[in-house]
Amino acid sequence: MPKSPEALVGVVGLGLLGRAIAARLAAAGFEVIGYDRSAEAMRGFDGRAGEEALRAPRIVLAVFDSADAEQAVSASSAGLYVDCTTGDPSRVEALASRLAKKGIRYVEAQLSGSSDAVRRGEALMLVGGDATGCEDLLAGISPRRIAVGAAGMAARAKLATNLVLGLNRAAIAEGMAFAEALGISRGQFLDLVRASPAASAAALAKAAKMVSGDYAPESRIRQHLKDVRTMLAASPLELPLTRAHERLLEDAVSAGDGDLDNAAIIRRWHARSAR
Repeated sequence: MPKSPEALVGVVGLGLLGRAIAARLAAAGFEVIGYDRSAEAMRGFDGRAGEEALRAPRIVLAVFDSADAEQAVSASSAGLYVDCTTGDPSRVEALASRLAKKGIRYVEAQLSGSSDAVRRGEALMLVGGDATGCEDLLAGISPRRIAVGAAGMAARAKLATNLVLGLNRAAIAEGMAFAEALGISRGQFLDLVRASPAASAAALAKAAKMVSGDYAPESRIRQHLKDVRTMLAASPLELPLTRAHERLLEDAVSAGDGDLDNAAIIRRWHARSAR
């Protein structure tokens, strides 16, 4: 029996997140077509790929930022967009409004968690906008979902939770570098943190990679720097810790670590101690 048109889904953006989303949807029985402006990303995609993804009736956006999301929408013709891009809340609201005037549906589906967590179905989805009629698509991406309000609110919620996530990573990195300087091995420090009130899911998710030195990306430093800059631009408050974190991430990107996993932020302390 042929699949219904509703089973056809375009995934635009074939980076770490887009590939994880495509794998989830394919496993859930959707017919997935991937697309990316990068020919290299298209070649590396394990599935059907091509510009026909832009003509799918339902499209999932998993691109770098709001500008890329807007460009993808302009280049395509879907009746429903599910946007997983971590973007600017005001631009998300404006895009949702423009599409609504044309009778086109737009739902935010911000994912909190690494690409590996998304692939395992463990990432939390923050839903913004009216998801009526696309619950099957959202469920195919993640079984864990929280509705947070109108379009734009999921972007705000993602930025706020990502702020805490990123600072947790930086804190475990600084603590580990400090412990190592005091003669405590990385592995021993990790055991101590796990057994103490200092433990947090956010920190421990990356601490093991810091111990092993395995920085194969599940999420990239340059992407988190983009998110941190979006936080600072969107905030009506001064965010001193986030401002310091921005400088740390900028140092990492300048040093050539931008495409490494976020756990590689620990390398900044070793670089500074070597000066």
